[in-house]
Amino acid sequence: MPSTKQLGQNLAKVLGIKLEDPDTDNVTRGESIFSTHTTDSFIEQQPTSGEWLEDTIPSRQDMLSYIKSLFPFLSWIRFYNLQWFIGDLVAGITIGAVVVPQGMAYAKLANLPVEFGLYSSFMGVLLYWFFATSKDITIGPVAVVSTVTGTVVANVSQELPQYADQPWVIASALALISGAIVLFIGLIRCGWIVELIPLVSLAAFMTGSAINIAAGQVPTMMGITGFSTRDSTYLVIINTLKNLGKTNLDAAMGLTALTMLYLIRFSCAWAAKKFPNHHKLFFFLSTLRAVFVILLYTMISWLVNMNRRSHPAFTILKDVPRGFQHAVVPTLNSELISSFIGELPATVIVLLIEHIAISKSFGRVNNYTINPSQEMVAIGVTNMLAPFLGGYPSTGSFSRTAIKSKAGVRTPFAGVITAVVVLLAIYALTSVFYYIPSASLAAVIIHAVGDLITPPNTLYKFWRISPLEVLIFFVGVFVTVFSTIENGIYATICISFAIFIFRVLKSRGRFLGRVQVHSVLGDHLIGNDSNVMGEYGTFDVSDASFSPPTRNVFLPIDHGDGSNPEVEIASPYPGVFIYRFSEGFNYPSASHTLDYLTTHIFAHTRRTRSDTYARTGDRPWNDPGTKKGHEENTALPTLKAIILDFSSVNNIDVTSVQQLIDVRNQLDRYTAPDVVDFHFACINNRWTKRGLVSAGFGYPTPRPDGLHSRWKSIFSVAEIGGAESAAAAAELEANEKETQLRPSLSKPDPIDEDTPGPSTASSISHPGSKNKAPEFNKNGGGGEARRVAVHGLNRPLFHVDLTSALQSAIANVRARDEVEAAGGPDIGVTV
Repeated sequence: MPSTKQLGQNLAKVLGIKLEDPDTDNVTRGESIFSTHTTDSFIEQQPTSGEWLEDTIPSRQDMLSYIKSLFPFLSWIRFYNLQWFIGDLVAGITIGAVVVPQGMAYAKLANLPVEFGLYSSFMGVLLYWFFATSKDITIGPVAVVSTVTGTVVANVSQELPQYADQPWVIASALALISGAIVLFIGLIRCGWIVELIPLVSLAAFMTGSAINIAAGQVPTMMGITGFSTRDSTYLVIINTLKNLGKTNLDAAMGLTALTMLYLIRFSCAWAAKKFPNHHKLFFFLSTLRAVFVILLYTMISWLVNMNRRSHPAFTILKDVPRGFQHAVVPTLNSELISSFIGELPATVIVLLIEHIAISKSFGRVNNYTINPSQEMVAIGVTNMLAPFLGGYPSTGSFSRTAIKSKAGVRTPFAGVITAVVVLLAIYALTSVFYYIPSASLAAVIIHAVGDLITPPNTLYKFWRISPLEVLIFFVGVFVTVFSTIENGIYATICISFAIFIFRVLKSRGRFLGRVQVHSVLGDHLIGNDSNVMGEYGTFDVSDASFSPPTRNVFLPIDHGDGSNPEVEIASPYPGVFIYRFSEGFNYPSASHTLDYLTTHIFAHTRRTRSDTYARTGDRPWNDPGTKKGHEENTALPTLKAIILDFSSVNNIDVTSVQQLIDVRNQLDRYTAPDVVDFHFACINNRWTKRGLVSAGFGYPTPRPDGLHSRWKSIFSVAEIGGAESAAAAAELEANEKETQLRPSLSKPDPIDEDTPGPSTASSISHPGSKNKAPEFNKNGGGGEARRVAVHGLNRPLFHVDLTSALQSAIANVRARDEVEAAGGPDIGVTV
């Protein structure tokens, strides 16, 4: 029975496919001659589809790790101790005291009774710790998500009047569907999707939302009615100003509460600086300012309204049900889902970006790493289970997370303690909630969202980094103010993505030149002056134990990197160009960056032969030649070689490779009858090499005159082990110098000859090359170093760095010149 390989070959013949067998890639151009005499051979194997499948398909161990990663608490719960519990207890009680008034206030933003804020707060803190990868995050009602939910509730109530008396049905359905979407994204480990949303979009979204929320709460704080606070922000501001005359006693309860909140905050901040030994005390006083203000104004409200419950002097919450009165299976049907499906993308985006941004920020501050995908699992599970107790969409809260972090939380278990506090509020404090003034709750909301506004100093930093993104920020804020929060999100994300695509499409690389530099420490020139650098960046001596006094660096010839314009950047070699890609090399950018490459080369070179066309009429229409009365600039060199720096390229595709082939063919016609050598440096991916090899790159192009058989191969080799290796010698010399400088130290122990030293790299060439190559002992007997090739000998045009690529290019250009000068094959080069 034929093997799978034979079946594949037979099928390829039937389909007319010319197979390439990387395993039988014979090296026939002389590049391995030196390797069999001087160093250990290394033939680089191409990656296979089987390897890719093996790396991609999860193994059994991967599946077990995935299941374990769904429950991160298993990695730390067995180490839980009393000290951790004390920290969690303090933080949990603190957050519980903060989340109760905030949760009730945010429920009003969602167009829901205040008790639903408590339900969402309870489920958020209770469930999160099972799935958390952040100890600081607190999930629950937040201002922006509540505002989006309130908009959905208002719109659906108008479209489906049967739910107008039960708005929580709409909110619960929204939480369930959005939670399922987020959970799915988390389970398939696509948390990277949030990276598509830039920071400037998040800042604009938060700032615009804060202005929107604050403007919508001012009428409630002032007791103004008679218009919708769900209109666009600018309309709400205009209507508020028009109706200032309708202000009533609510303004006294709201404005004074807001003033007191800021007064306590600034006083505690001042006191903490004045008395640093008591900063912890002032921190907790500042943290609990919302609780204090709500309790104070609730007591005032009780004193004023205790005998006038039926007609209070100002708006109060009134009855708040005790316990979970709305625990029920959420209502889901196609009619309800279709009514808010248009708002689902905005809801999901808001749930994700705020939570992930906050968790990443506090992870960096507190030295731990969060898993965005697992955080999505936590958000998804919370929002899917919370509706069964009456919860509405919730996510991570910035203000409560900051408080929790500063309160000294130790583990995510603090959420359970917060849940106990919220549970006590739901069952024991509902009678107290009756007298809470609505204006004071509005003041709490305005005070909380004030921290979401991006300060001017941050905008200035944005401007210093990327001025264009400041414009995007203001566009997002203006769209939010004059339209909706959802449109503001879409606008900033779409504009940012469009600019990113434009940058990729219009990206172009840079042409590099060579500069020899010295390293200076203080007033001391690092390196041994007797160790002279070779002409093209290599050592003329085989002893590499000394630090080089000079070395080659490659800088943009136009000083586009900000290098000193007084530094003269030399051309690598007449007719040799070094080109570095700047934004990768894939199908969006390939055309533009290669157009720039060819345009620059045509402007700085001339044709190899000006008499390519015997008659004027033979010339193509797009290449009419030089103008009448003008002669070709013979001072320009002819094109010899191109070195492509792939250090910023990770992957290539069919489009980019095909365009590179087209450029090669175009330049070969330009240099006919000569051909252009394409060298590649710093390739970081085996699949990139495979793609280039499949397109005919990586080895010299066969020439009709046979000069490709005279190719001079230069490879980078590394020394491995041995007490006589360059690395060991360098280490020994360094130890001797240190001993001389510090005589008080004892002499270093002699290096054990059997101990392998670190690897060092150098470049060697074919023994027939002009420069004498060091003679290497292949086996490295007697403790001598063993040399091995760094890259495959079967790809002589793939180089480890730009220096070796330039050496190879120049060596072969000179070799061809020598052949022609000696009367060899005519390749059209004028010497």
